[in-house]
Amino acid sequence: MEKSSLDADCCALNTVLVEEKRGHLIPNGNAHQGVNGTLICGPISAATGAISSAAAEKKKGYPERETWTRQMDFMMSCVGFAVGLGNVWRFPYLCYKNGGVLPNIAIKTNINKTEKEIINKPKLDKIFRLGFASMVIVFFCNTYYIMVLAWGFYYFIKSFSSTLPWSTCDNPWNTENCIEIFRHGDCLNGTIGNSTFGNLTCEELANGRSPIIEFWENKVLNISDGLDEPGAMNWEMLLCLMAVWVMVYFCVWKGVKSTGKIVYFTATFPYVVLIILLVRGVTLPGAYDGIMYYVKPNWSKLGEAQVWIDAGTQIFFSYAIGLGALTALGSYNRFNNDCYKDAFVLAFINSGTSFFSGFVVFSILGFMASEQGVDISKVAESGPGLAFIAYPKAVSMMPVAPVWAALFFIMLLLLGLDSQFVGVEGFVTGILDLFPGKYYMRYQREIAVAICCLLCFIIDISMVTQGGMYVFQLFDYYSASGMTLLWQAFWECVVVAWVYGADRFMDDIARMIGYRPFPWMKWCWSFITPCVCMGIFLFHLLNYKPLTYNNVYVYPWWGEVIGWCMALSSMLCIPVSFVYKLSGAKGTFRERWEILTKPVWGAHHLEYMAPDTDIKSLASLSPGTEENKVIIFESVM
Repeated sequence: MEKSSLDADCCALNTVLVEEKRGHLIPNGNAHQGVNGTLICGPISAATGAISSAAAEKKKGYPERETWTRQMDFMMSCVGFAVGLGNVWRFPYLCYKNGGVLPNIAIKTNINKTEKEIINKPKLDKIFRLGFASMVIVFFCNTYYIMVLAWGFYYFIKSFSSTLPWSTCDNPWNTENCIEIFRHGDCLNGTIGNSTFGNLTCEELANGRSPIIEFWENKVLNISDGLDEPGAMNWEMLLCLMAVWVMVYFCVWKGVKSTGKIVYFTATFPYVVLIILLVRGVTLPGAYDGIMYYVKPNWSKLGEAQVWIDAGTQIFFSYAIGLGALTALGSYNRFNNDCYKDAFVLAFINSGTSFFSGFVVFSILGFMASEQGVDISKVAESGPGLAFIAYPKAVSMMPVAPVWAALFFIMLLLLGLDSQFVGVEGFVTGILDLFPGKYYMRYQREIAVAICCLLCFIIDISMVTQGGMYVFQLFDYYSASGMTLLWQAFWECVVVAWVYGADRFMDDIARMIGYRPFPWMKWCWSFITPCVCMGIFLFHLLNYKPLTYNNVYVYPWWGEVIGWCMALSSMLCIPVSFVYKLSGAKGTFRERWEILTKPVWGAHHLEYMAPDTDIKSLASLSPGTEENKVIIFESVM
């Protein structure tokens, strides 16, 4: 092609040289250099208006979008959000329940391959509004998840005493049924006399209540008889709730510049505590039996549908898929950030943390089972039952118990804290992105974060009453449950692979990172992941059971209605938006579909767009090749 014809098609816009793993901007005049050093250019009339508009906003003094100071800030934030309480209290329990750690890792490996790239989805559609659904889910999650931090903070404060308050039965909240240490086997064998426990029979002793259970239910929760009995406010818990919300606010209020620094501590210190707890745990009697119970495989479990269901839902909780927070974090990256590599690194760290946490948890549970003379299945718990009953009880049996209790709960607090403030960051980012630059005002981020935190705090007040646990469980079971996340992930795959186009999405990633992802990813987006998501979703729906508390209290019908309203508030965003947008457009159905599904490129996208001929040439490149390490030049379309 002659140089004169290039000049005719090109304008005076600067383009960018994109080196692998870097973001250097190098002006190159009017001509655009391709992968092999050839000059290429495409029509840019479509970009002129958008770029001019962006330049006009910048000229008016609107601030540019923040970016991460370092790439490591982004990765640590992703790790802090995705690696949370579920890695410590849910994955180990599922391993015990479903045949040991090895079958579960095999399942997680298969499902991970289908899910990794979902965390990097861009804003692609104007008709389904997936972002709205994600924001509803993450709002609910931010609202109730922080209660776990408030409970953990309360336990942490109570750990600073010579005798842990949940280790004895001489407290005001204890009942006459409280028994500190009781080995049922010794009672049946006649090793201990019943006079030790008030001449009660072995059967009556077996129905006794542990001091940790009474501390949890009578002191921390002060639980009422049902959802319809909210009861009085727990002022101590209200202060703890207020304290953790203040922590979250000051972690988020200045944006990713400050968040990226805080997560270096909140995301790494829990690993230090886990290592300390593991060293302590493996030295305790019974630890070996607990660890063997954790790792001993039962391969026959792989044939059970429930095992795959549990593993699938654990993936969604563990990797925060469908919440939109990881997408919000990714929006602060530079354009040429290698999101493909980041997905693999995050998956490895997340699964590795879950695997490692299992050794910590089961070494302690093995010790507790040994001390009580029962099988480990009798002490294995999941969720709050592990964090606030089983583990504190085990800690109370150790020498220097307050030290180990404080370490455990500071780890719990930090694990949850970074997940919480990154979730708030994702929600606030979505809200602020709804408003164009002309609505910019000073301190808008600080105000938006304050409003978000205050609104969630007001809702949370209902969870620090005597009936608060019932409200918490209602949020947990419906608002951000497996069903809502599966539904969200299914539509994400459909939109990316079938509406926007899997091949086009692969091209977009190639523009960003300089090479095309492994073709397996396209098949995952198109077939495997949506089928897995819909299959598990239908299984959940067909096997739906009304919500209960402790398998005893059944929620009233109106409580279930409230729960389903929370679930549908996010799930209906997608079909309702689809019908509304389609019915409001003009023309035939085909014309409406084409208009509504046509991508809208912003100036920041158009600046980096390259002709299709350049993108196709990237198909032969792979990470680490010499051609990829030279340069990839991207022109404006």
